[in-house]
Amino acid sequence: MDRRTVLRATVAGAAAFSGSLWAGAALAAPAQPGTSPYGPLGAADARGIQLPAGFTSRVIARSRQAVPGTSYTWHDAPDGGACFAAGTGWIYVSNSEIATTGGVSAVRFAADGSIVSAYRILSNTNRNCAGGATPWGTWLSGEEVSRGYVYETWPQGDRAGVRRAAMGRFTHEAAACDPDRRVVYLTEDETSGCFYRFRPTTWGDLSAGTLEVLVAGTGTSGPVSWARVPDPDGSPTYTRDQVSGAKRFSGGEGCWYADGTCWFTTKGDNRVWAYDAVNQRIDLAYDDSLVSGTAPLTGVDNITGTPGGDLYVAEDGGNMEINIITPAGVVAPFLRITGQSSSEICGPAFSPDGSRFYFSSQRGTTGSSSGGITYEVRGPFRS
Repeated sequence: MDRRTVLRATVAGAAAFSGSLWAGAALAAPAQPGTSPYGPLGAADARGIQLPAGFTSRVIARSRQAVPGTSYTWHDAPDGGACFAAGTGWIYVSNSEIATTGGVSAVRFAADGSIVSAYRILSNTNRNCAGGATPWGTWLSGEEVSRGYVYETWPQGDRAGVRRAAMGRFTHEAAACDPDRRVVYLTEDETSGCFYRFRPTTWGDLSAGTLEVLVAGTGTSGPVSWARVPDPDGSPTYTRDQVSGAKRFSGGEGCWYADGTCWFTTKGDNRVWAYDAVNQRIDLAYDDSLVSGTAPLTGVDNITGTPGGDLYVAEDGGNMEINIITPAGVVAPFLRITGQSSSEICGPAFSPDGSRFYFSSQRGTTGSSSGGITYEVRGPFRS
């Protein structure tokens, strides 16, 4: 039997999600295709974006072109991103996944959504892929290279980014802060990567602390534990190879924490995982091999969420969609980019008030890192 058949046979009867997952809503199995709460996708608009009724898109930046209304040239290969409140407006930050000159750019918006300014907040770092926002208003930008670093950056651009070596040197992807347990979860983009957490010595100060790795068996659900990584520098032994029993994940990607659960994705097997931090266990929130019929979500990558519990998962490839996974366990397309099959979708993030949604097509219509496009979507998002 193929992997899809085997997994259906062995996991289809998995126990219901427990603890704080989806605010206590019990699910009998990983998410399945269904009707989107926003309805079907309409025809592509002038920018090639298919959206549900009532939603509209606009381009806010293009690689190697000035951000509208500014003199700042947008970076190549836009990747992970997040929004931060800034006075009556907000700031969207975006990584650049370019070797040696990557870094992070920012666009500042006024309260009405107009662009106020754009600027650099981190320069000359290496393949900045994903990252995560902190509760104290900074952006963690990870280097997706062997023994890469995490950099802490300030979206307002009033302070230089700082390397946070204590958070470990490995192929960094995303980060998600858990203010309840005062830890930062970290994913690793390796075929035999691990899932980590960093415990700062002082919450809010990432200059020192303890790096730990998740330890568990080979299953897709059940209790887990954490073990200290002896040498966070990862030299000469990679961090993922230092702890016996460290659980392997196939290509860690996006990471999002909310209400006692850390959601993270693995692209090698098209899964969305749920780490229940309250009860210290993992479960599958989505697996394309367990879908009845055609899987709507493939090439899972960056992930974000809403206060109401909806998850938005971007595709690296696939058919260039961002899919929604609802607390009821329904997965469905929210948007689709047409005419850009050689690209990937990155950096999904909501404005602080939840009314605007940002994301990038890393290589746009050209299939080249110089063709990146960053978009904004407006519409009747549910809270």
